[in-house]
Amino acid sequence: GGQFVGLNPMHAGYPANPDESCVSPYSPSSRNWINIIYISVNEVPELQQCQKALDLIHSQEYVTKINELRQREYVDYRGVLQLKLKALRTIFDNVKVNDATTSRGAKFNYFLDQGGENLLNFATYDALQQSLYNQGVQASSWEDFPKELQDVNSPAVAKWRADHYQDVLFYCYLQFLASEQLTNAYKAAKDAGMLIGTYRDLAVGVAKQSCDVWADVDNVFRPTGSIGAPPDPLGPLGQNWGLAPMSPKALKECGYKPMIAMYQANMKSCGAIRIDHAAGLYRLWLTKMGEPASKGAYVHYDMHDLLGIIALESHRNKCLVITEDLGTIPVELTKALRHVGAFSYKIFFDEKAQDGGYIAPRDYISQAMSALTTHDMPTLVGWWHYYDLQLGQKLGIYTQQEADNLQAQRAESKQRILDSMHGLGSIADTYTRDASQSVMNKELACALQVHMCTGSCSLFSSQVEDWIGVDKPVNVPGTNSEYPNWRRKLTRDLEDIFVDHDVLDMTNKMTLARNKIDS
Repeated sequence: GGQFVGLNPMHAGYPANPDESCVSPYSPSSRNWINIIYISVNEVPELQQCQKALDLIHSQEYVTKINELRQREYVDYRGVLQLKLKALRTIFDNVKVNDATTSRGAKFNYFLDQGGENLLNFATYDALQQSLYNQGVQASSWEDFPKELQDVNSPAVAKWRADHYQDVLFYCYLQFLASEQLTNAYKAAKDAGMLIGTYRDLAVGVAKQSCDVWADVDNVFRPTGSIGAPPDPLGPLGQNWGLAPMSPKALKECGYKPMIAMYQANMKSCGAIRIDHAAGLYRLWLTKMGEPASKGAYVHYDMHDLLGIIALESHRNKCLVITEDLGTIPVELTKALRHVGAFSYKIFFDEKAQDGGYIAPRDYISQAMSALTTHDMPTLVGWWHYYDLQLGQKLGIYTQQEADNLQAQRAESKQRILDSMHGLGSIADTYTRDASQSVMNKELACALQVHMCTGSCSLFSSQVEDWIGVDKPVNVPGTNSEYPNWRRKLTRDLEDIFVDHDVLDMTNKMTLARNKIDS
């Protein structure tokens, strides 16, 4: 009964960087291109034309390495990439992928033409970074490149590209495959009758060391600055995200060219897009790189220019826009977002009335997507049983006193949730009314999902983790190497999850609840 599948940002990462913590989809190398780790080697048409590649992926050594990766507790992005790139490079080296006399070659050449300078610069960055790492240079950033290669417009870069054109073309080919497969996934969803299909996620910015900053031909990025958040009760020191901001003045001067291209790229192959940290459409908290976040200041952007661009591209691409408008959002922006038709974002645990009780989902606004949990929150099991607070203490996020205070507040919240659910008839009378005696079991988890499905928001987003009782979070905000962010696996394979009796029962009840509201 699902009408969409929400994806984390598909933005390009850093395939040459061996740092296993450098994998956050919200700190990308480019927001215009796709992370090549998602390429399915078995779905590449050229594979069947390349006996060497077929022999490679069916070899005992290759199969053994795949099985080893699957058995690891956390996702080994580097290990996965190395295996995929070895097979894909074998295909590329043995099949003339740009042969204009074939339909595939013509399709690839058209992709090259459409990608233009932006694609060539991106592919050059990936190829150059890999080449430097192969030479023993710790090239985690363009700032670590030899000086003559730090400027994308320099003659040295042009010469390097010409001398290593096959390597550059290989990374163009990878983008061609990634784009094609993402399009095919969206088509499969639509062909299956899904109303929206896939929805993509747009990160608030790119990392300072990114390709987008290196290849900034419009001179809009300011790599000496960093996007973040000001001090607040949850983060007394503020937050510094290490993302390079764009200059509002420079954006206006170049006619917003990079912003337009970025929205066009991210509205392809999807029925909706979620804009992370939508407050950035109005203002961003910026600090100087290396300075404490508390010393930052708000820099304002032309909200009407940006919303005009988004609305136009949304219409052109038939792409719904969902804005992550959580936290302190200026009233002017909230009104403007509703005016242009953008959807709001409603998180159950944040939707409280003045008396501390939880607002009934049926009283949420309709022009919104609601959710129980998100990638930045603990799972349902983790939240209900305080596992996130225990983990926070272990990671040094909370002191014992802070954790104790938060747990006391959480206990009160849990009681108010049960009171609300019993009052609205969202859970059986036989389930305990005493939160201190409750556990996040299948009955409560299902009841919460159905509770949200009876709400008035046009969309409801549910996390697979909460269907199968995963307790570990996928991301702990405010941490980097302290926790394996973005590397936690689901505890079960998708093939098993979607034939599980309890999951099918839950999703059926969710669908029935949504259909009842729609009727």
